[in-house]
Amino acid sequence: MMRTTKLILAATALALSGCSSTGGGVGLGSDYYSMVRVRSVQVGDGAMAVTPPRPWNRTRRLFLFEDIRQVEDWTLNGPLLDGMTFVTGLRSGRYLIRQRRTEDRQVPKFRSDMTAPEITAMLESLYRVRGGSVDFRTLSLQPRQFLGYNGFQFDFEHLDSDELWRKGRAVGAVIDGKLYMILFDAARSHYYGNAIGDFETIVASARRRG
Repeated sequence: MMRTTKLILAATALALSGCSSTGGGVGLGSDYYSMVRVRSVQVGDGAMAVTPPRPWNRTRRLFLFEDIRQVEDWTLNGPLLDGMTFVTGLRSGRYLIRQRRTEDRQVPKFRSDMTAPEITAMLESLYRVRGGSVDFRTLSLQPRQFLGYNGFQFDFEHLDSDELWRKGRAVGAVIDGKLYMILFDAARSHYYGNAIGDFETIVASARRRG
C-alpha cells in the first residue's frame, strides 16, 4: 500500500473509529477494514494462504486503492503506522499498481526473468514514485527460502514526505514465472519491532494453493 492511499485511508479510519490496536490486534472498528482472525486465510487472488499469530485488519478494496487481484493489504494499527502486503502470483508483464502510460514517472513492470536485485529496484521505484519516499536505503539483500523455493529477503528503510522514517522487510520468490511476496512496512520507532515477529510467523505459515 502506498503512502497517498495510506493518508486517505488513515484520515477516514480515524474519523470513523477513533481507536488503535497497538496492544493486541483489536479491530480498527471501521467499514474500511475487516478482521482477519487467527486461522488459515486466503490472500490476494486466493493463490496463497497464511495464518496470522493474532488478529489483523484487511483493508477493504475501494476505487481509491490500486486494485490488483494478486495484491492485498493488511494493517495492525492503521496504515500510517504499519502494513503488510501480499503478492500472490503476479504474472510477467504486469504491474504491482495501476498507472497511466502518460505519467512521467513509471514503476517498472514485473518480468519473470528478474533477479532479486532487479525486484528490489522495482520496489524502491514503487516507494519513490508512488509512496512519496524522499530517501530510500537498502539495509541488506540476502538469499532466503520462501514457499519451498529459492528466494530473497530484502531489508530497507525510507523517509517519506511526512518526515517519518519507516522500516521494511520483503520476502519473496519467483515461482513458475510469477512473483510471490510478502512485504512488511512500519514506522521505525516501536511499530516495526512490535509486528516484525508477526511478519516472520506469517511468512513461515505461507502456503501456495492450487
